[in-house]
Amino acid sequence: MDGINNVKRKRDAFIEKVVFFSLLSATIFLGLIYPVLIGGSILKEAWLSIQKFGISFLFGTTWDPVREIFGGLPAIVGTLLTTAIATTIAVPVCIGIAIFITELSPKPLKPVFTTAVELLGAIPSIIYGMWGFFVVAPLMGEYVEPFLQETFMDVPVIGKLFEGIPTGIDLLTSSLVLSIMIIPFMATIVKDTFEMTPQILKEAGYGMGATKWEVIKDVVIPYAFPGIVGGLILSTGRALGETMAVAFLTGNVHQIPKSLLDNFTTITVAIANEFTEADTDLYLSSLYYLAFILFIMSFMLLIISKFIIFKRLEKKWKTSGV
Repeated sequence: MDGINNVKRKRDAFIEKVVFFSLLSATIFLGLIYPVLIGGSILKEAWLSIQKFGISFLFGTTWDPVREIFGGLPAIVGTLLTTAIATTIAVPVCIGIAIFITELSPKPLKPVFTTAVELLGAIPSIIYGMWGFFVVAPLMGEYVEPFLQETFMDVPVIGKLFEGIPTGIDLLTSSLVLSIMIIPFMATIVKDTFEMTPQILKEAGYGMGATKWEVIKDVVIPYAFPGIVGGLILSTGRALGETMAVAFLTGNVHQIPKSLLDNFTTITVAIANEFTEADTDLYLSSLYYLAFILFIMSFMLLIISKFIIFKRLEKKWKTSGV
């Protein structure tokens, strides 16, 4: 019997070592080696453009394939503006959805609303782009943007944001469609973060005579705030690299938009639309340079979000005495 037990223990130990080293190898490859390989390959392809333009590529505003003069600033600014506006639109909506599902919705309906929100996140981004082009853009160009111009054109500073011809193919429409696309993903993260709030904290608030809104405002949101920020940054990273949801709506013009109604481009849209047209090595390398810049931007966002989430977990562990 002891011999059988020894054989079983040795077998279990061997299986445990195999599983451990397999998972360790997969983690090292996917978490470290694979990103380095991707970044290295992009950097290699972009090296010709980096040698030609250097850091000035980040500040150049001319994109002229004929004369082989390339500047990435319009695409970089377009990417950042679209992401910032989309996130600004999506954040209050997502927080409202999360508050309703976790605190206000009748209990039997919570799974229904949760599933409905998550199903919206399963829609492919190209569907959002086509819907934006065929449905949202005509509505924006014919009704919404002319109304915004009539309302705000005479307002100092704000009126400058609505100068131009309302076509529906512009920064405003692109940001709106992108915000709708990221809302399900962002709302799910915020909802999960709200559900991490200990029930005893909310009960303590009610015990002190606080209303439901006061508990949400003074207990749930402050407790979940670091997690909310981390989740929102992850959602922002998704918006930062989105292509097809906005490819139909930017106009792909390499210019820095001066109003919400201007055509523009983003890094991903420029790469998607021009990659097959890149007929010279420098042209192709400049597109890879844009890709490398986007890679660094996404990587930095991921680092920031992970730092915030780890701080949140560290606080939770200290509170629970782990």
